[in-house]
Amino acid sequence: MKFSRLFYIVVVVSYFAAFSHGVLFADELVSPDGRYRFSVMSVAGQPHYQIYVDDKPVILESQLGFELANAKSKPNSTTKIIASGETRIRNSWSPLYGERSTVIDHYNTRTYELQSTDKLKLSVEVRCYNQGVAFCYHLVSTGEQKKFEIQSELTQFAFTGNHTTWATETAQGEYKKTTVNDLAKSYDRPQIFHDQKNGFFIAIGEARLVDFARMQLKSRKNNSVAANLSSEVKFAGSIDSPWRFVMVGKSPGELVEDNDLLLNLNDECQIKDTTWIKPGKIIREVTLTSEGAHACIDFAADHGFSYMLIDAGWYGNEYDAASDATTVTIDRKRSQGEIDMAGVIKHGKERGIGVILYVNRRALEKQLDEILPLYKKWGIAGVKYGFVQVGSQKWTTWLHDAVQKAADHQLMVNIHDEYRPTGFSRTFPNLLTQEGIGGDETSPTAKKTLGIFFPRSIAGAGDQTICYYAERVDRLVNHAFQLGKTVCQYSPWQVIYWYDRPPNSPRKEGGAGGGDGVIGNEPELEFFDRVPTVWDETKVLAGAIEEYVVVARRSGDQWWIGAMNGEKPNRFNLKLDFLETEKKFSMRSYTHDETIPTRTKVKIEDAIVDSESELVIDLGSNDGSAYWISPK
Repeated sequence: MKFSRLFYIVVVVSYFAAFSHGVLFADELVSPDGRYRFSVMSVAGQPHYQIYVDDKPVILESQLGFELANAKSKPNSTTKIIASGETRIRNSWSPLYGERSTVIDHYNTRTYELQSTDKLKLSVEVRCYNQGVAFCYHLVSTGEQKKFEIQSELTQFAFTGNHTTWATETAQGEYKKTTVNDLAKSYDRPQIFHDQKNGFFIAIGEARLVDFARMQLKSRKNNSVAANLSSEVKFAGSIDSPWRFVMVGKSPGELVEDNDLLLNLNDECQIKDTTWIKPGKIIREVTLTSEGAHACIDFAADHGFSYMLIDAGWYGNEYDAASDATTVTIDRKRSQGEIDMAGVIKHGKERGIGVILYVNRRALEKQLDEILPLYKKWGIAGVKYGFVQVGSQKWTTWLHDAVQKAADHQLMVNIHDEYRPTGFSRTFPNLLTQEGIGGDETSPTAKKTLGIFFPRSIAGAGDQTICYYAERVDRLVNHAFQLGKTVCQYSPWQVIYWYDRPPNSPRKEGGAGGGDGVIGNEPELEFFDRVPTVWDETKVLAGAIEEYVVVARRSGDQWWIGAMNGEKPNRFNLKLDFLETEKKFSMRSYTHDETIPTRTKVKIEDAIVDSESELVIDLGSNDGSAYWISPK
């Protein structure tokens, strides 16, 4: 098979032209605030780019382009780069829900047209934001040949040194601290790199992955990584690649605060009527019985929750392709009970609680077009897509089509397991959350949670399946840590009490899935009752990968603060200068204290604070805390 490399080009100079070490600079694009500079250039006849931030190099000369498996002619040596005029965008928009009530969308953009053969036109669109730089490829057939196959992507990210990085091979795996040149396989994105010399934390990832193959990152040694597609990409006529982005911050927390970049790189909302899309807290029903479902619905209604999830096993063995998701057929390995689904849904509506149903990918792949209108008829609120296949172009396209089809039937979606978001919730906000995070059901240590937190929070909402009374909480962290987690980890659909059940729910009979932890009446549970799941403002007050994080979020006139700490004890002295000035606030704190005579050992204290106050947080090993601040 012959390979033809796109982008073997001769550059036509526009705007900035200078020879340096045999490199012809073609053009430069600058962010609105002037901090980011993106340059396009030709090196040895091939297109490259580089990125500077604050006049310091972040990405050195790095290759652009693709290799095609079925190109029928070699590149034309007289191909030109043609740069469009610069366009300046200064917009803002209000998301249906999110980590902020207003998203600033300011960037400068230019498209570079590259005609590498008489068969295919390829252009690169570049955007420079104050939060980062992004570029994507547009491929369009220009001749009789209409079908093409991208064999591999050539996009490279060359660093100024052998940076420290944190990498995981799978979306739910544990991050390993290593260096660029020691990366041995392909690793999930976003991935964070630490340029210690310049004091930069650099995040590389992708946005708007809808019908393409997933990009992972693979070391090329020599202080660089390159895009590694999870499958070939086939297209007819034309195709747009996802965006490749580079973000730079002085701390990992700054990268998280700038994560709206991914939303801005996605298309605007495509759902005309969004009134049925509602975030909220969820309790999971673990007994697979009508009695247990009614108990969960009543608990949810009494404690400020909005939804009840009936998890795997309600339509049979989820791993058996013969199981029928149009029926209610209890998996006897999970429960010996029965569920009157119609009665449960009716009770939920009477109490204002929506019902969410879990469906494994085996049934989804076989029955999706049948079950979605059926579930709409049943009156459920949404579907949890389980164990979906990810990575290849085929399954990427299938999954995002499945979210759109759910929207057609006014059903909200939670995607579980290996899927990581790239901003699609802006376009179809019925996708409220997803896993790809190694939630509490996987028994993560505090170190693992804090390793995942920063790169995963750049990507978007993460369903942590938060446990509270399960034995693993006492073994791995503490209950105050879990309270803080609900603030730190953003998820519009937030599942709490993952392995627990209300006191009037029957004891679980059958196989795995939890259900032995009975929810009590400990006073700190008021925090779960009241904490929001969507926010008007977000600030990362402190953070170090694998070590600790403190996050403050505002909803209306109230602030909520969550802290999670890893293996080493830490003390934080944090200013509350984000509070409204000349105003007093009541602050309730929830901290771990072994002297408290409850099984959860959470101490509650009240104080009066204002914008000049300092919050002192003392955290021990694998410790956490939470704070609720409201106008006095």
